[in-house]
Amino acid sequence: MPELPEVETVCRTLDPLLRGKTISAFWLGWHRTLERPTLDLFNTAVVGATIESVSRRAKLILITLSNCGAVTIHLRMTGELLFRPTSDADRNAEREPYLRAVFSFSDGSELLFYDTRKFGKIAYRAPNELAALDAGYGSEPLDPAFTSERLASILRAHRRQTKPLLLDQSVIAGLGNIYVDEALFRSRIHPLQLSSEIDDAHIRALHAAIVEILSTALALHGTTLRDYRSGLGEPGQNQSRLLVYGLKPGTPCPVCGSPLERLVIGQRGSIFCPNCQPFPGPNDTPRR
Repeated sequence: MPELPEVETVCRTLDPLLRGKTISAFWLGWHRTLERPTLDLFNTAVVGATIESVSRRAKLILITLSNCGAVTIHLRMTGELLFRPTSDADRNAEREPYLRAVFSFSDGSELLFYDTRKFGKIAYRAPNELAALDAGYGSEPLDPAFTSERLASILRAHRRQTKPLLLDQSVIAGLGNIYVDEALFRSRIHPLQLSSEIDDAHIRALHAAIVEILSTALALHGTTLRDYRSGLGEPGQNQSRLLVYGLKPGTPCPVCGSPLERLVIGQRGSIFCPNCQPFPGPNDTPRR
């Protein structure tokens, strides 16, 4: 599932391309892709509106419109947004079976939404609904306000296993399985350690790891393991920077050589090194 760097890359790619365009039509190929409202009400709200900006909140893409409402798009597992400067001519015939929605613009260009597994969602949010939507998400980890002290406050306000807490979008927005596994590995924190029991040194290491990993991934336009592409169809380049995510259990740890292990935590697979990330050890110290 695309995470913060991937969704942010899509937004940064699409914003200069879509800003100022007027939506002339909307085509829906798979009815469940439209989360809300009905298709008729969606068309009434968006057709004829001009795009003001394309931005991100957590893993959600927000296309703000001239009527002060917004189209929200959640890519989920396999969703892909692709801008085409002219309609039909540049479409990939092999991808057409997975085309779920099309935004057509008055200048003849299009925004195509492909989704192989059909989990992605498109919705329209009226102006009076946007504040509640924003409030449902937690701190943005690349915001300057997300300091080590802020992370400590978050972790100690909960007595939960650390990995599920970091994945909770209402607590910290935008983190997913890839970057949480990487951050926990680099900060030497076991994914099952209780968040309220992490010491100051490990919290500082975790904060630094989260910011560094996300910033690097964003600079490299995200991580492409399978489906993710930018708004221009380009894959990310961050996959070569991953240390543990995607490795099989038994693979030697890239730091100490011990066999990596895998746990299923909250229905998510977690890869970690039992030597570098003990649960928790009295002599354990953070390593960068």
